[in-house]
Order: sequence, then structure tokens, then C-alpha cells
Amino acid sequence: MDAFYASVEQRDNPELKGKPVAVGGGHRGVVAAASYEARKFGVRSAMPSVTAKRRCPELVFVKPRFDVYRAVSQQIRTIFADYTDLIEPLSLDEAYLDVTEDRRGLGTARAIAEEIRARIKAETGLTASAGVSYCKFIAKLASDQNKPDGLCVIPPHKGAAFVAMLPVKRFHGVGPVTAAKMERLGIHTGSDLVQWPIEQLEAYFGSSGRWYWRIARGIDEREVKPDRPYKSVSAERTFDVDYSDPEDLRRELARVAGYAWQRIERSEVRGRTVTLKVKFADFTTVTRSKSFVSPVPDQAAFEAAGQTLLETLLPVAKGIRLLGLGLHSIIEEEESGPRQLGLEI
Repeated sequence: MDAFYASVEQRDNPELKGKPVAVGGGHRGVVAAASYEARKFGVRSAMPSVTAKRRCPELVFVKPRFDVYRAVSQQIRTIFADYTDLIEPLSLDEAYLDVTEDRRGLGTARAIAEEIRARIKAETGLTASAGVSYCKFIAKLASDQNKPDGLCVIPPHKGAAFVAMLPVKRFHGVGPVTAAKMERLGIHTGSDLVQWPIEQLEAYFGSSGRWYWRIARGIDEREVKPDRPYKSVSAERTFDVDYSDPEDLRRELARVAGYAWQRIERSEVRGRTVTLKVKFADFTTVTRSKSFVSPVPDQAAFEAAGQTLLETLLPVAKGIRLLGLGLHSIIEEEESGPRQLGLEI
């Protein structure tokens, strides 16, 4: 979807159409989504609201309405289901579809993508961009190629050439730190990356080196998995003021733990690792994790693990603007065995 949250807000409030809009923000928050009008000023998601406002003084901040976004997302999923059962959602506004079967007899993947995009526009009033290709890696790259409201088709014989022309920082699986490391090594584009032997890539990037070697050649054999498991479930909160008093921090962490556990229960997942996220007043961020042999059984144990992790950082020399707490090492129910009633921290 194109600037999904912001586009929903512009659709539902005609006064916002054509204006730079940011969902989220507020005095101490961050931008959750930005309209294309805002992006022209360099406003991006995850940007502190004060920075966004500095870049775009006319920016309009709107409170997020996740219940509405989820409802629209479900509308779109219902459309997808008319074309395939193989739908792998990545988020509320993005998914992979395997349309090999061609259930509606449209003839080509391009025709399927065009019909889906037209139906999304007609039924939701929103625009979507699509990438069509023979593998997930290139389809995802292609979906960003002609945004907004665009379509990009990369057939198999053009896959490697398409990857070659793109900067490595756009590659899925290459984060900012890895991209910077690659650029220091002289790897700026896919055509640079394809020159490196797999042994050298593994020497510099460990087990990820093999993945980089393959995607540089347009090779990705991952299947579209309809039941994509959760990797983590978490919640975080940005405060209106910086906190440094230990009691204030313990109190706020308890609130965040409550929000996170509600999400964990809704998601019906279990996990063995609790991770604390702390962002200080100067925007430096640290994480601390604690893992257990058995799944974390309840909210009390989850919060207690988080409080234990927080204690390792106290007292703090500078204020804290954000706390987050999450459950990682998510496991399938059948592998977890009998549910234990308590967990000593």
C-alpha cells in the first residue's frame, strides 16, 4: 500500500488531501507514517516528530487509528483471497502472493496484479503498488520501483540485471550498518556485489555472505508461506518528559509490560526471551535480553524479567525518553510442552 496510514487519514478527512501529513508524532513521539507530500520535505517514518516539524513546518500530525488500519487491511486481504490461498502478510500494508495457480484465468501475473490494484482502489479508495517477479526478493524490490500507484514486472531473464542496477542499501536483508560496511569495501550496487566470491563474502559477513552472493545473482528460492510465524511481540512508549528517577522508570516499565502482554495474549504466542529497549534523551538506544529454558508463563513473570533487566542500567546518568519490552524466541505451541505455572527470575 502507498503511505498506508497517512493515505487512510487523507481518505477519511478531505481537509488533509494534498497536505503533508504525519501519523503519530506529538511533542515527544516519532512519525509512524508520512504522506507523499510530507516525504518531499524528507519526512520519514521513525523520525522524531521535532525533526519532522523542523523539516516541514506545515506538517499536520494525526493520531493513529490502528483499529481502522486493521479493518482496511482485512478488506485488502479479502481481495487477495479471491486470487490465491498463498498469502504471506509482512505487515498491515504489505504481503507476498503466490499466484502460480491463476485461479481466475487471467493469463499472466501482470494481469492479476493489475486487477488486484484496480479492486483495491475501487473498494477502499486507496492506491497500491505491486512488484511482479519470479522470486520474493525481486518482487519486493520491484514493488518499490514505481511508487506510488505503480506496477513493475521483472521477468526471470531480467532478474540479475535488475538487481545489478540497484544500490545495496535497498536490498532486503541489508540493513544500514551492513550497507555502510559494504560501501567501505567498495560495494555500492548489485553489480559491485556480484563481483565478490562467496568465500570473501562469508569472511566479511559470516553466514549472511551466502545470502548476499545468491541475491546478487537474482537467486531466491524461499516459498510464500501463508502461516508466517511471529518473530516477536512488543510494546514501547515515548514519554512526555525524560525520566531518570528509578521509581518513575519502574512504574512506566510496568505500564509498558501490561500493554505488551495484552498484545502477546491477542497474538496467542509464547516465547523464551524477554528484551528491554531503552532510548535515552540523546536518542542513543540500548537493548538488554534475558532468556529462559521454558516459555515465559504469565504477565507477572514477563514484567519481572523486564524489571530485572532495567535494574542492570540503574542508576542512569541521563534521562530516558522511551521504554520498550518485548517477547522474542517465539515458539510453536506443540514444541513448548506442558505449560508451567510459574517462573522464578
